[in-house]
Amino acid sequence: MNNYSHKPACPVEAMFRVLMGPWTMYILWNLRQEAPIRFGALKRQLDGISSKVLTQRLRMLEREGLIYRNHKPTIPPEVSYGLTEHGKELGDALDSLETVATRWQKREDAKA
Repeated sequence: MNNYSHKPACPVEAMFRVLMGPWTMYILWNLRQEAPIRFGALKRQLDGISSKVLTQRLRMLEREGLIYRNHKPTIPPEVSYGLTEHGKELGDALDSLETVATRWQKREDAKA
């Protein structure tokens, strides 16, 4: 009889659960390219995202420790976002995923 009541959690799966939410990868990608960046500028770069969804995603990424939020109490308030060291660790992984995704896309394009 098997003594294991469940399989151990896969750390990659846990990370992907955070990253695979709507717009999450695109937000992180943009923050890698240009940070710190203000909310409005980020929203303009993410064509089609609503302010509500962007706010939800940014809050989740901040809770996960992947981004920081810098608030300056000016009039109007200035809020900017950037990657934390924890978030920057994803850089190499995102580069690798981009390489694989580009290869896959080329294969799909060749089939069409």
